[in-house]
Amino acid sequence: MAPAEPRAQRPEVEAQGAAPGRRPATARERRTDVLVPLGTFVVGLGLLLGLPPLDAADPDSIVPAGAYPAVSSGPWLVLALGLLVQSAVLLAARRAPRATLVAVSVVPVLAAVAPTTLHGLLLLPVVVAVVLAVLRVPLARLWPALVAAAALVIVAEGSVLYSAYGAGRAGVGIGISRSLGQGFLQAFGTVGLPVLIALVVRSRREVRAARTAEATAVDREEDARIDAAVSRERAAMARELHDIAAHHLSGIALMSAVIDRQIDTDPERAHEGVRQVREQSTAVLEDLRRLVGLLRDDSPAERAVETVAGIVDLVERARFRSDVRLDVLPGTTGAPATAGPAAPRPLGDGVGPLAQLAAYRTVQEALANAALHAPGSPCTVTMDDRADDHLTIRVENGPATVPALGSTPAGGNGLRGMRERAELVGASLQVGPTDTGGWTVSLRLGREALPTPAPQAATAHPGTTTEGPR
Repeated sequence: MAPAEPRAQRPEVEAQGAAPGRRPATARERRTDVLVPLGTFVVGLGLLLGLPPLDAADPDSIVPAGAYPAVSSGPWLVLALGLLVQSAVLLAARRAPRATLVAVSVVPVLAAVAPTTLHGLLLLPVVVAVVLAVLRVPLARLWPALVAAAALVIVAEGSVLYSAYGAGRAGVGIGISRSLGQGFLQAFGTVGLPVLIALVVRSRREVRAARTAEATAVDREEDARIDAAVSRERAAMARELHDIAAHHLSGIALMSAVIDRQIDTDPERAHEGVRQVREQSTAVLEDLRRLVGLLRDDSPAERAVETVAGIVDLVERARFRSDVRLDVLPGTTGAPATAGPAAPRPLGDGVGPLAQLAAYRTVQEALANAALHAPGSPCTVTMDDRADDHLTIRVENGPATVPALGSTPAGGNGLRGMRERAELVGASLQVGPTDTGGWTVSLRLGREALPTPAPQAATAHPGTTTEGPR
């Protein structure tokens, strides 16, 4: 299955020419970088042009006539040029926010050589620079630039106020202290308050980004769980298809070869073999129909539950195509209630249903492999149910006496399926060649806690069931 694509692609990832270690700006951010300085200049110039007429139209104005600089006068041009320079410097706020903040704060100090009533308009770009810097730079790295900006604002506004009001009757010292006090208030309003507002905005942005990242992580985790579930289901379907095809089709191929030799020499046995082929074909079609039905949503499907007890019938059906022997070593329920032999317990008692299915499929695959790779060799299936804590199933075949029916260059799926089933139920699987040239498959299944048997009369049961080929 192809890996899931990310839910969203950041457009800036595709941008070219970005400096190493710096995230490229998006088209929206580039527009913002231009619109903010332009809007600052337009607002500042509008106030520079509109405040004098508005104040003159107000009969209750406390500003004396002529306090505002005339348009195109020297002080007015100084303010307009200062706003233009500050707005131009704000264009670099994204690349160098700290340097931009200090540079914008220097302009009011330089413009203090021509003090006017509207000198405070030059603080508007400083406020914008403070907000942009706080939003883009951690406060721990920004505080030197903030302190420098506040000091420059104090110097600029204090000098303007001192030039406007002078020392007066209170003396030079008191005039300077009053001017500096007013400058401190201006610095708090220009730097301090914007910092607090920007920190609130930044915290809200970080909370929103954290929620978005959490939602994205949850989505990715859900996608990963879905992919894992799909992979598990695909592996389970692959195991089922392989078990069905390998068992039935290998038996059909082997019986067809036997029938071909018996048609002339033993017609009766050949007819019996044809009936067996028909039964095997019907069985594989039924199994495939059940498996396909499990994949359909529009109709329920019946699924046969294979158990350890079903291995007896499985071996019985396999006898026609190969020499198969079944040895059953049953266990007992414990101390007998009366004199006589101990009561036998059901085969596979205490083994979970999923583990019993794994045992059935393992024996089925082992018999199919024996018939395919070692046709004609004797095969023994031993089920040892005597231990109280586990059940052992062993399938062993001898060396091949005739050429194999075929080979699978990309094989190994049968053994892989056995191991996957054993791991799924916590069983122990051992496979490998024997000293005589054959092959053995041994599966050990753990047993759950057995219930305490109720006292009952003992019944006769053969201690060992051994069946040979017919």
